Amino acid sequence: MKKFVSLFVILILFACKEEKKAIEVIPEPPKIVTEYGFILNDYKVINDTIKPGQNFSEILDHNHIEYPKVLEIVSKIKDTFNVRKIKSGIPYTILAKKDSTEQAQVFIYKHSKVRYTVIDFKDSIITAYNAKKPVKKVIKTAAGIIKSNLSDAVEEQGLSSYLWMKMADDIYAWTIDFSKLQENDKFKIIYEQLYINDTVPVGIGEVKATYFEHGERPFYAFKYVADSTLNIPDYFDDEATNLRRQFLKMPVKFSRISSRYNLRRKIAYYGNKVRPHKGTDYAAPIGTEIMATANGTVTESRYKGGNGNYVKIRHNATYSTQYLHMSKRAVKVGDVVKQGEVIGYIGMTGNTAGPHVCYRFWKNGKQVDPYKQKLPAAKPMNEAVKPAYFEFISPLKMELDTIEYPILDEEITNQEEELNA
Repeated sequence: MKKFVSLFVILILFACKEEKKAIEVIPEPPKIVTEYGFILNDYKVINDTIKPGQNFSEILDHNHIEYPKVLEIVSKIKDTFNVRKIKSGIPYTILAKKDSTEQAQVFIYKHSKVRYTVIDFKDSIITAYNAKKPVKKVIKTAAGIIKSNLSDAVEEQGLSSYLWMKMADDIYAWTIDFSKLQENDKFKIIYEQLYINDTVPVGIGEVKATYFEHGERPFYAFKYVADSTLNIPDYFDDEATNLRRQFLKMPVKFSRISSRYNLRRKIAYYGNKVRPHKGTDYAAPIGTEIMATANGTVTESRYKGGNGNYVKIRHNATYSTQYLHMSKRAVKVGDVVKQGEVIGYIGMTGNTAGPHVCYRFWKNGKQVDPYKQKLPAAKPMNEAVKPAYFEFISPLKMELDTIEYPILDEEITNQEEELNA
């Protein structure tokens, strides 16, 4: 009997062992990883950042590309990518052979989280091209209540600073004086958040609609293309009034006024003597873009004495503007420019003690202070377009109206006190 039991146990163990063999899991093949148009599994992937003083030749040499080949690469790609303009701090990826040589095959320069340049030299034909990662747009909403200023109210909600700058410098620039906001002013906003790889945020897309309550007065704004010929979007309110003026408030984004129009200003450059300053100075770093404040035609683009590099634009029979001290001009005489178009870059040419643009404004041939002019509104919406516009904004307005404001700390405290009373 004992022998029989022992034999039975042995048979069971043998059967279990054979069954285990039969159901043994075959390992899954490695996951195929693709990026930048390449199967990364086929390469040794090297991620790094350009060091201060490092150049393109050094990087390739370090990754086993000999100097004659580097020269050939540089020559072939010069129309697409200028290797002399690579900047320290910019990340790059090298795809190298997976053998003992580990020789570089592809160089990828990452201008931003979205834009990149691929230089492919793994074959006899060397190619270079610019590309972008796929960007996903997700519609988001937000709201805030102002206690001190707009920037704090936006950033307290964990939102991008771009949103408050967009509202203050663009959408409501001529409608609301943001230096005189009141406590408990409110805002709501519908905007696009941009993502790569579905989860990595890379910036803000369109701001589709906003609501601002200032001094208990409502201000709606909706982005809409009212002129299909020009195809330029503007912001209009809930009554189809264009919120933009014919002129931008300033020719430089994210700048500050370092000196205003002042006919009795003492100028340090001239030994603090009283000399009329018939312009408004906007300080900004060298190379900052300077924009045309309105549509018009370039009448002057030159270098002249104390003005340095400058551009002058005639907007119509009444108004002209001038932009002084540029490091570089981007337009020539006769060019037709649109509002917001880049016409040059901040510099220090001519008589100036620091980087800025001196913005001069003419009305009927006389230089005036643009901040004291009642500037004309932009072209109104055509009556024939209004029905389509009101239909377009109806769901956006409904969505804005249903967005709830955040509960502030003091409101939470009051609610707790009421519950404990």
